[in-house]
Amino acid sequence: MANFRRIGVLTSGGDAPGMNAVVRAVVRTALDKGVEVVGIYNGYQGMIDDDMKLLTSKDVSHIINRGGTFLYSARCDEFRYEEGMQKAIANCKKHNIDGVIAIGGDGTFRGATDLSNRGLPTIGIPGSIDNDVTASDYCIGFDTAMNTVVEMCDRLRDTCESHARCNVVEVMGRTAGHIALRAGIASDASAICINEIPFDEAACIRSIKEERDNGKRSFIVVVAEGNGDYAEQLTKRIEEQTGVESRFVRLGHVQRGGIPTLEDRFIATQMGSYAVECLLEGKSNVVICKNGNAIVDYDINYAQTIDRMYKGKLSDEDIAALEPSVRAEMQAFCQMRKDQLHALYQIALEVAK
Repeated sequence: MANFRRIGVLTSGGDAPGMNAVVRAVVRTALDKGVEVVGIYNGYQGMIDDDMKLLTSKDVSHIINRGGTFLYSARCDEFRYEEGMQKAIANCKKHNIDGVIAIGGDGTFRGATDLSNRGLPTIGIPGSIDNDVTASDYCIGFDTAMNTVVEMCDRLRDTCESHARCNVVEVMGRTAGHIALRAGIASDASAICINEIPFDEAACIRSIKEERDNGKRSFIVVVAEGNGDYAEQLTKRIEEQTGVESRFVRLGHVQRGGIPTLEDRFIATQMGSYAVECLLEGKSNVVICKNGNAIVDYDINYAQTIDRMYKGKLSDEDIAALEPSVRAEMQAFCQMRKDQLHALYQIALEVAK
């Protein structure tokens, strides 16, 4: 086991319900093993600004049920440059920090790699409501965000039913359709539009007409935000072509807030505890993932390459440069993720009657 006296923990990027639960698990697990924990405020910016505080068990009491992140979060352009990184590392040395656990998305993981490559062991934990870290089945905050969307759609359904309307609801997810797809199925949406699969608008219009003719009064259509202004345009066309009064609703950042669900608290606790174990075992530059029922760790570079491959961000030259067996393994992993998404979308089509 590595000789760690003190570790740092930070949250970075977009906030997600459950981040506080991760920090709590990190602090409590580390203290149980005789290791102190320094809270780094405002992500990598706080590391540069020396905005840090030694955390006690009491500091993380009664935060597991709080949304957002009590360590706060901030974008940090300065950390992208060597001067900023060296300033951050110097402040960590000043506080005797031997390793760091960073909670966030792909940008957070790039920062973790930068620190690891410069001699400060760092481990990443996926915190993102978008659930768009390809290497992991699950990101902290995803379940709470989906439940928020379902609750909002249920509320919209009430007023749609009263006035015989259609609401086209735009949900978050960046370029990923996971929130839209799962929350749409759970909200009895008439149609779901995500980036990853071509959307059949004609079938959507036809379905709403048929349902209206059969006596249905309320309609919900869920659209992932990565489609630009498509949701607003679709709203107009639905009303024009079906005669059903239609309204556009953008749920926005309400999806980031709120009390974390049991799932987010539980998995956050598992990941936070596991991250401490990994760090004390001497591991660095890994990301903690949930696959199936297991909490595992992957090399961050491996995880980020899979992520770029899945999202079509690798060039043919990049792919060809990969070692053949690794390339085949990554391609199979990406195909599995695509198959999972298509299977869920097929269910959505089957039940949207």
